[in-house]
Amino acid sequence: MGSVRTELPSGDDRITAPPPAGWAEARSRVYAVGLAAALPAVERPLAETDGHTLAEPLTTRTDLPAFPTSSVDGWAVRGAGPWRVVGRVLAGSAPAPLTQDGTTVEIATGAMVPEGTSAVLRVEESTRTPDGLVDGVPRAAPEWRRPGEEAAAGEELLPAGALVDPAVIGLAASCGHDTLRVRRQPRAALLVFGDELLTAGPPGAGRVRDALGPALPAWLRRYGCQIRPTDVVGPVADTLPAHVAALRTALTGADLVCTTGGTMHGPVDHLHPALAALGADYVVNTVAVRPGFPMLLARLVGTDGRVRFVAGLPGNPQSAVVALVSLVAPLLAGLAGRTMPVLPHATLAEPVAGRGDHTHLALVRRDPVTGTAHPVRHVGSAMLRGLSVADGFAVIRPGTAGKVGDEVPVVPLPLLPEDRAW
Repeated sequence: MGSVRTELPSGDDRITAPPPAGWAEARSRVYAVGLAAALPAVERPLAETDGHTLAEPLTTRTDLPAFPTSSVDGWAVRGAGPWRVVGRVLAGSAPAPLTQDGTTVEIATGAMVPEGTSAVLRVEESTRTPDGLVDGVPRAAPEWRRPGEEAAAGEELLPAGALVDPAVIGLAASCGHDTLRVRRQPRAALLVFGDELLTAGPPGAGRVRDALGPALPAWLRRYGCQIRPTDVVGPVADTLPAHVAALRTALTGADLVCTTGGTMHGPVDHLHPALAALGADYVVNTVAVRPGFPMLLARLVGTDGRVRFVAGLPGNPQSAVVALVSLVAPLLAGLAGRTMPVLPHATLAEPVAGRGDHTHLALVRRDPVTGTAHPVRHVGSAMLRGLSVADGFAVIRPGTAGKVGDEVPVVPLPLLPEDRAW
C-alpha cells in the first residue's frame, strides 16, 4: 500500500483518484489487514464476555459431565428387585456406594449416581410393596448421563475466533471456566463532517439534519465496537486544520475512526489531504459499488507501533451504511480474529436492476414465510425510509441484473442477534 497522496496535476484543480476496487476485492483486502492487526487477547470474567470473540479454543476442564448424573427422578437400584430403601441422594451431594444387591436409594434428577448402581428406576414407573420395598422394572436404556458423554476432559468445544454469546457463556461455565481469553473489543470513534448539518430540530433554510451522528454508533455497537457518546464529534468545521486536529485527537484512543462526508474531492472535502498530513496509507480508495461509491479505508501506524484505521463513509445516509457493511464489517471481523463473514443467499421475488460495471447493493426485506427477498422502495442514496424496513442488501454482481428466482448473496444489516432474519 502506498502513502495517501493528493496530487494536483499542473493546470488542473481536480485530484486524480485511483481506479475503484471491486466490491468483493475490497472486502477481502480490508479483512486481511484487519486480521493482520488482530486485537490483543484479554482475560475477562464470564459475565463480561458476551459479544466478544474467543482468542483461544474453548476446552473443557473435566469430563462433561464430570460424574454419572441421573436423568430422572426415581430410584438408583442394585441387583434384582424388589429393593430395600437405604437412603436418599439429592443434587449437590456425593453419595455412599450401593454395596448390597436388593438395595436402593431415592435419587433426584441431576444427582450423582452412587457407585454400584445397576439401574435407575423412574419414580412414575415404581410401586411400593406393603412392607415398604420398592418394586418395578427399570428400562433397558440407562437413565443417567455417563462421565464424558458430552465431552472428554481437554476436548476442544469451540475454536478460536468463535463469537461468544449467552449459549457459549453457559457452556464455558458448565466446563468449569470462570474467565475466558477473548479479543479486546475494538474502540471506535465517529467524526461527522459538514457545516451544513443540523444536530437538532427540523431541516430547512439549506441545512439538513445529521442522521448519521445518532445512528452510526448504534450500528457500530452491533458489530461489537465500544463507542461512547463522547466519542462522537461534529459537525467538524469544513477546514483542513479542523479535520486534521479532529482525526489526530480521535486516533489517540480509537482503533477505528469512522468519518461521514468529505470522501470526494470537492472544495470542502478535506479528508484525503488530512489523511496525507497524518501519514496514512490507503487500504481501499473508492469501491465500484452503488450506492456508496466514494468510500475509503486508510491505515495508520503510530509511533507506539499500534495500528489504527480510518473508514471514510459517504455523507449520504444510505451510502454510508453501504460503506459500513462493505468495509467496516469485514475489517472488524479481522480485528476480532473471526473468519471472513459468509454471506447467506436468498431467492429474489422481484427483479433488481444492475449497475453496469459496479456491484449493486439493493435493499431488500425478507418474507418471513417464504424466505424470499423483496426489493423495498425509497432507496435513494440520501434516503433512510427504505433502510428502516429492510433486512439487508441483495448483491447484484457487475454486468448482471437480478431476475425473479435468482439465488443471490445477501449482506445482512447489523441487527441485534434476536432480530437477524437471514
